[in-house]
Amino acid sequence: MHRPTPPGDSRVTGRTAALLAAAITVTALCAADTIARSYPFGPRTRNVNDLGNQYVPFHAHLWDLLHGRAQGGLLINWQSGFGASFLPDLGTYLGSPFALLVGLFPRDRIDLAVYVVTVLKTAAAAAAMTCLLLALRRGRWWTAGLLGASYALCGWAVAVANYNPMWLDGLIALPLLCLVGEWALERRRPLLGVVIVALAWIANFYTAYMATLAAGLVLLLRLLLAGLDRRQALAAVGRAVRTVALGMGLAAPLVAVVYFGTKHAYPGQEGQFVPVALRDLLARLLPTTYSFGSPALYVSAVALLLALALPFHRGVPRRVRAGWTVLVVAVTLSLQWAPTQLVWHAFATPQGSAYREAFVVCALLVMAGWQALSHGLPDWRALGAASALLALICAIASGSALVHSYTWAVLLLAVMGALGGLALLVLADRGASAARRRTVLAGCAVVLLVGGQLGETAATSAVATRLRLNHLDDYTPWGQRQQREADAIASADAWPRYRTEPGRYQTVGNDALMVGGEGAQYYSSLTSDVLSRMLTALGDGWTSHARSVQSLDNPVTDAVFSVGARVHNPPDPHQHWLPKGGGPVTVSRQEVPPLVTVRPVGTSARADVSAFGPSPYRNQERLLGSRVYTLPRQTVRTGTGKPPQHGGAAQPGLLVAAPARGSDVPPPAITARCTPGDQVFLWAPHFSGMARLTGGPDSLYRSDVQGAKIAAMQPLGRVPASGRVQIELSPNRPSRIPDGAVGCLDTAALRTAVDGLRATAATEVRVDDGTIHAELPAGSKGTAVVAAPRIAGWRCAAGDAEQRPAGEYYGLIAVPLDGSATSLTCTFHPPGLRLGSAVGGAALLGLIVLGVFGAVRRRRATAPQPATVRPSEPLTHAP
Repeated sequence: MHRPTPPGDSRVTGRTAALLAAAITVTALCAADTIARSYPFGPRTRNVNDLGNQYVPFHAHLWDLLHGRAQGGLLINWQSGFGASFLPDLGTYLGSPFALLVGLFPRDRIDLAVYVVTVLKTAAAAAAMTCLLLALRRGRWWTAGLLGASYALCGWAVAVANYNPMWLDGLIALPLLCLVGEWALERRRPLLGVVIVALAWIANFYTAYMATLAAGLVLLLRLLLAGLDRRQALAAVGRAVRTVALGMGLAAPLVAVVYFGTKHAYPGQEGQFVPVALRDLLARLLPTTYSFGSPALYVSAVALLLALALPFHRGVPRRVRAGWTVLVVAVTLSLQWAPTQLVWHAFATPQGSAYREAFVVCALLVMAGWQALSHGLPDWRALGAASALLALICAIASGSALVHSYTWAVLLLAVMGALGGLALLVLADRGASAARRRTVLAGCAVVLLVGGQLGETAATSAVATRLRLNHLDDYTPWGQRQQREADAIASADAWPRYRTEPGRYQTVGNDALMVGGEGAQYYSSLTSDVLSRMLTALGDGWTSHARSVQSLDNPVTDAVFSVGARVHNPPDPHQHWLPKGGGPVTVSRQEVPPLVTVRPVGTSARADVSAFGPSPYRNQERLLGSRVYTLPRQTVRTGTGKPPQHGGAAQPGLLVAAPARGSDVPPPAITARCTPGDQVFLWAPHFSGMARLTGGPDSLYRSDVQGAKIAAMQPLGRVPASGRVQIELSPNRPSRIPDGAVGCLDTAALRTAVDGLRATAATEVRVDDGTIHAELPAGSKGTAVVAAPRIAGWRCAAGDAEQRPAGEYYGLIAVPLDGSATSLTCTFHPPGLRLGSAVGGAALLGLIVLGVFGAVRRRRATAPQPATVRPSEPLTHAP
């Protein structure tokens, strides 16, 4: 039978159990990466998708901030997107206290730092769940540690959050928030509960929201099972609500900034939820299954068997069995219904994986399994029923393409180990057994259960690591390529006198954060709407539905944005789709205007990005203030010499396609006539393939039919002496060539325009985090234009005037000048910071009042009571 832990040892055994869970978790993760030969235990990169494009670069930027090497500060990141609000990114990607650990590693080991942080977060989640299980009900400490590790190593953690490490903070938050609910039930630790809620929401508000919903459901179930009267239950709910409200209030300064940052971000793609088939849903309960678009519900075989055994475990009270079973089933079904899916995702359809809340189901399965185990080991009847249910799950899941042949081998060994270990524990608990025999049986059970879980989870994590490389883009960790780029940028950088662009052939989507410089590149969930629309109107390319903007290699935009040095990299050899070719990293320099220029009288400071026209060449001229392009009449011909078909109103442009393989027909081409010596550009955002000026090098254009990426305008070479421009196209799929695709740049006219801007521009510009200060020539009239996107939050003033919200000049910051001011000052205040600070201040005041009230109440409770004076009895005398 079940032997409860002595009360005096609860704190010690709790720590031991948490340490065991963390040790199992670290061992399994490292073993899995060793098996998969993944970084840092093998040659395969782990930087897939957003891990390589976002999380590692943002942690590199945090390292630079911690060591005083970043361009910008907490308010503005001057390295990305020509100046991006940083606090929303901080709250989204770097809010976790664990993120600060990257500062302890060398800069060129940033990938190792992020890996260590990921492993430590997962281990912390295991320890937190172990503590929660022992708080829910006493039981064997080592089995609590085993189930705590099952939760931390669930399918969601190893398949999804492993390369989205910010979500792992939600994995930690869920058991901690459930603990806060337990304290609310017991009227304990109100201040610590508030702090935990605040840290959870600061670390990652997105998964903290899901964890808070889950903790609320667990608390409601606990209230129903506790048998409290209505008044006691309402009081407990009130304490929990107060704790969550104060904690969220303390987190409000950062959470509000993130919230308003999403409101000003480019909207991205609106998706429609489609539930997965039942066979795929059940398949994800099994080990070594993987897919991007289905819920990763795997927990270890022992946790799953215990959860399945709970409804049949006669040692558990009926209300407990029914309550936990209904909760697990209901939450699992909520994953498959669109309205509840929206609730789990804060009423916003997620881009990418649609089942980001799957860790909640994993947590509930583990907690249900603990209920079955802590009430006494399940008998043979319950384990038999659980095995039958598991067999039914396997039978249905066998029709899923997610199940591989090796899945059955891993599952069979895991189930044998789990059932064998539980059977040995049943035998060890029999009172008639000798003490030595019980010890031997229990030791064998530990070996079977721990060893089986380690093997099963290591295999599941290794398979997920390998299959991710087949399904997602991947990027090389820091190496010689990045070091060469960083050295070249450092040798040319002179910020804020001018910007240094990291270059067109980027290594990751946030190259500037990795290797330095100040460019257009920027990839974030909070990429501003004004930046994406402005750069698109100027001919830039992007991926991830316009939230990952690229470098625009163009001398006109370089002049507009004060790019005085540009790095030219060879294509990244790690990316197989890029053209092959090496060569050194070079830096080109050009004279450009400073960050602040003065445009003549009549220039409007109210023209937003909607004022741009359809031609990116003319849009560039609008920002420059001079006509520098010739837009020739172009002719598009197929290889047969016939004009291509028109895409129609829905898809404007001429459709071109590559000739059939083996055909002698030449590829399609564009012809035009321009002034000899002009620089030729091709703008074809929906073209995919190679383009080259006759006799020139190939230029790669990347776009897709789904609209997730478009190609950037690129230079192709110089117009020959004949003036005839012929651009040969090699599309890799049917693509569209728009009207006005060819532009010829008069470089002499551009130099004249640049000289004119420099003559009237600011004489000195100073930039300090969220402040720009410029000294202007005396008598400056017209409009001062700052070469930074006019994102929400900028306020400016000329001279000593009062600061007002900045104007906008086609997406750039603009300030009217009347000739009296000789200086300009712009400051940035992130939207939501004032509101969040006010809420945070009120919450802090409430926390102080709560602490004082609690201290007074405890003092009264422990104060000695005065002696009671009773009236004296009348004296009596014996007769």
